[in-house]
Amino acid sequence: MALRQCAIYGKGGIGKSTTTQNLVAAIAEQGKKVMIVGCDPKADSTRLILHSKAQTTIMSLAAEAGSVEDLELEDVLKAGYGGIKCVESGGPEPGVGCAGRGVITAINFLEEEGAYDDELDFVFYDVLGDVVCGGFAMPIRENKAQEIYIVCSGEMMAMYAANNIAKGIVKYATSGSVRLAGLICNSRNTAREDELIMELASKMNTTMIHFVPRDNIVQRAEIRRMTVIEYDTTANQADEYRALANKIINNTDFRIPTPITMDELEDLLMNFGLMDEEDESIVGLTAAAEA
Repeated sequence: MALRQCAIYGKGGIGKSTTTQNLVAAIAEQGKKVMIVGCDPKADSTRLILHSKAQTTIMSLAAEAGSVEDLELEDVLKAGYGGIKCVESGGPEPGVGCAGRGVITAINFLEEEGAYDDELDFVFYDVLGDVVCGGFAMPIRENKAQEIYIVCSGEMMAMYAANNIAKGIVKYATSGSVRLAGLICNSRNTAREDELIMELASKMNTTMIHFVPRDNIVQRAEIRRMTVIEYDTTANQADEYRALANKIINNTDFRIPTPITMDELEDLLMNFGLMDEEDESIVGLTAAAEA
């Protein structure tokens, strides 16, 4: 099969890195060859695969060596559970420099050093936050990733972030092959959450590819720096990640999204009875800031 490059975006704190690693473990379990490229200065995109606190990043190794040109591929590429290849881009210390530049440097280095070999079936980019920075948008801006998945939940700000990311996809879809491949709902147990995200997906011209229920076994596995698949292969939650993996493996429904307006998002939340006065004031402030 041809190499498929997928980027996972979502609001900070939504469980994007955890979802990505559990998903990738389920894909690797099927014998697929996968690489994760962590695009976050926290370098937490591979810890469950490598069973480590944090993988040494390309940017930190480059700083030690003098420049990225002084690095070898084996210095930055490590194999973990299921043979999954792991790379972390890293970034500068907090408050110094632009972390997005680390993403650009890392991806260029991986390409030049032949990391994207013929054996790979999937590359997953785990990307920090919204598409608000050119560096973090690189996986879609330069058509590195053709499939974009957005992790969200039924919480207002997670939906707001998903809609913002869709706006970034539209910008780059017009000049390339990048497409929105679906929303992954990482449940927060809000009211009618699955219905709400399916409705949001419909309005954005995509689908909710899978609803991942909330289960404390995810946190128990994380404490041991493991994915659920490895921690308890018979767990119901492991089967949820397997179901998500199968849907992504078989997914061919890639679309240019249709982001909605703040008024439409507010109406959607009101229709589901999920917005109170405090939420309305947040939306009002956000809309004013955008204007």
